[in-house]
Amino acid sequence: MMLLLGFADDVLDLRWRIKIGLSFLATLPLLVGYSGSTDIMLPDLVGYILGSNIIHLGVLYYIFMSMVSVFCTNSINIYAGVNGLEVVQSVVIAFSVCVYNILEISAGHDFSHSHTLSLFLLLPFATTSCGLLYHNWYPSSVFVGDTYTYFAGMALSVAGILGHFSRTLMLFFIPQLINFLLSLPQLFGLIPCPRHRLPRLNPKTGKLEATPNFTLINFALRILGPTSEHHLVIYLAVFQVLCSVLAFGIRYVVAPIFFIAPVVAKTH
Repeated sequence: MMLLLGFADDVLDLRWRIKIGLSFLATLPLLVGYSGSTDIMLPDLVGYILGSNIIHLGVLYYIFMSMVSVFCTNSINIYAGVNGLEVVQSVVIAFSVCVYNILEISAGHDFSHSHTLSLFLLLPFATTSCGLLYHNWYPSSVFVGDTYTYFAGMALSVAGILGHFSRTLMLFFIPQLINFLLSLPQLFGLIPCPRHRLPRLNPKTGKLEATPNFTLINFALRILGPTSEHHLVIYLAVFQVLCSVLAFGIRYVVAPIFFIAPVVAKTH
């Protein structure tokens, strides 16, 4: 369904409200097929205060999963516009999730084989995307368009949700979260938002320059100054890798400090 949405957006230039609505619709098969827990674990301190750090969300958890899928799909789509960026961010996230699955399987935490399923889903996507990246890298001979970005975001969200680590998945989307937060004034119409919020190419220098649009790409150009497209993609790819390293640090160093063991409320 996301492939069809991406193709329709490429051909028909859909409005944002239509794309968001169709994105929610595309999550329905995933939600119907989900058979995991709908509980969440709160930090231990909160658990001791409330009497339990396990909260049953029920239907609200399905809404949360749907929102995660819509975010993953559209966050890659709006963090794009220079040769190679769409694919390289997807490749880095995909391999990061694969490494996370392998670590969890090795630690004996794959009780329901959900991490194995997630790994099997993402390995073909990650490896084939590497081949695509070879042709999409600057100077690009293949342009992916919205068809790939929507498919990539949905593939990653499906792997995270069916792998039962949707919250951990968000840690690997730190650059996309930053880009989304920077984009909020334009996405909500507080500031004029053009169809394409790309940097400007200076024909005299052959370098990209920042435009007034609120994106991570333009923010990077304001810090770096005028930069060639080739070097800009490399800087953004390195930032994506560093954020993945940070994500592993948060998951395996910081999280265990606050999430130690389930605290179940006592009944009398």
